Amino acid sequence: MDLDFSPEQELLRESVRGVCARHAAPDVVRAMEDDPVGYPAELWRQLGELGLIGLTLPERWGGSEMSMVDAMVVYEELGRSLAPTPHFVSSVMGGGLLVRAGTDEQRSSWLPRVASGEAILSIAWVEPGRGFGPEGVRLRAERDGDGWRLTGTKQHVAFAGSAERLLTLARTDEGVTLFLVDPQGDGVTLTQQRSMASDTQFRLDLDGARVGEGDVVGAVGEGWAPWSDVLQDGLILLAASAAGGAARALEMTVQYSKDRRQFDKPLGAFQALSHYMADAATTVDGAQALVWEAAWARTAGRPVSRLAPMAKLFACQTFRDVTATCQQIYGGMGFTVECDIQLYFRRAKQLQISWCDTRRLEELVAADVLDTERAAAPGVLPTPVPS
Repeated sequence: MDLDFSPEQELLRESVRGVCARHAAPDVVRAMEDDPVGYPAELWRQLGELGLIGLTLPERWGGSEMSMVDAMVVYEELGRSLAPTPHFVSSVMGGGLLVRAGTDEQRSSWLPRVASGEAILSIAWVEPGRGFGPEGVRLRAERDGDGWRLTGTKQHVAFAGSAERLLTLARTDEGVTLFLVDPQGDGVTLTQQRSMASDTQFRLDLDGARVGEGDVVGAVGEGWAPWSDVLQDGLILLAASAAGGAARALEMTVQYSKDRRQFDKPLGAFQALSHYMADAATTVDGAQALVWEAAWARTAGRPVSRLAPMAKLFACQTFRDVTATCQQIYGGMGFTVECDIQLYFRRAKQLQISWCDTRRLEELVAADVLDTERAAAPGVLPTPVPS
């Protein structure tokens, strides 16, 4: 296997790392916590100048049309710095859905603006007390003349306060349907939510909010298929972010264990702590390899229905476990808000339970495993896996 990156990809990594060092340092991350906007304007502008906002969007609509491996390189660096940015919800998920399911008018109207960073889209998916499967979409959409009326609640809508449209999953008589909702429209209420990561999330309440026929993205009742396809890209990039964050947290802790001395020797000289860090290094390398494989498979056009959820499952578990170990090595100081390592721990846990939690990811992997086994042994039906 050749796991080396191309010179262009290494240059891309250096460029993103430099931008994050200048515009997403820990003091900036702290300043953006629980901020209603949630991202620094200068970071967003710099990403736009580098052509990275439209990273995976087609060139015909102003994007850079980079591969999933290229995008993975970028997201590892964004994860290393905990960069607060709406890139994921706006470009990867919102833009990706418009590319796959939008009309020509929707694409030409929104994608160039999304790719440049002029417009931000967000995703309204998860509902209170419901899961991550299609049956969890219960926000109701009823026909109303030449448009629709939407009623229900969504939560954990990232950067909704800055978004021009919220791409909302709703339930019609025909099935799950995608709508573009104006967050400033009548019947729309946004309430900022607090999260473990102190990132910018909102609750969305729709009380008969009206949208036009032109705001339907894709065919009525057929929204789950393009959503699932785009989500595979999203899971890979979230896994890359988790792997990058875990690697950076471990680097910080290794350096601390060399600098901090107890009983006239560095912390790293104590066998128990050195073994903790050895175990952490092993799992971080494993997470990176799995993420790289998933990104390569997506770039090569191979199926990732198993690899994408596996990557997020393992990388997020690694991120959470490694940062917990790092906090213990730092000692009591690691739990204080002044210490940077707690920033990584809180974001690790938030990422683990967002955009498909552990249970949902395990169900997706299990479904693929059981389907494969059924194909290999005709006539043997697997136990159904609940969504």
